[in-house]
Amino acid sequence: MKLTATGNQTVGPYFHIGLSRMLIPVVAGPDAEGKRITIHGRVLDADQKPIPDALIETWQANAFGKYAHPEDMQDKPLQKGFLGFGRVATDDGGAFSLTTIKPGRVPGPGGILQAPHVEVSVFMRGLLRHLVTRIYFPDEAGNAEDPVLRLVEPDRRATMIAKKVPGSEGVLEWNVNMAGENETVFFDF
Repeated sequence: MKLTATGNQTVGPYFHIGLSRMLIPVVAGPDAEGKRITIHGRVLDADQKPIPDALIETWQANAFGKYAHPEDMQDKPLQKGFLGFGRVATDDGGAFSLTTIKPGRVPGPGGILQAPHVEVSVFMRGLLRHLVTRIYFPDEAGNAEDPVLRLVEPDRRATMIAKKVPGSEGVLEWNVNMAGENETVFFDF
């Protein structure tokens, strides 16, 4: 028998109180190799109003395409100063920011290389369980052949691809739209 959480067992509204010491806004330290990037954005509701108490967790490979995890047995180097995991909370304006490096390609289903991406989990009030999506990078040739991104309808893929911030080297913008016309694609894992 499978039990499902009821409405009064959601993760909010105060789930992140006490987590401030556990926030990890810098995924890659100064010694980590690779192109340093900052991803910032906002978590928005269906009316494009900010959600001030969301929590974003990220998981990614390093610049060589290796995860900082013992189950990643690839013969690729681990990097000093690279955590692979990040956790940031949104502010009163629904904004978040994360500093990392652009990940390398990793093998996907059937051994096909996936485009560089960052796995994202979103936690917030009103959710019975967290939501999972990905951030892909603009102008990335691997996006066209990524086996996971290809599962998403072409007109919805833009919700998963960060945008370059004009005039800012290595700064990307990616918003999480919880509902509405531009709702971010979430996966059911």
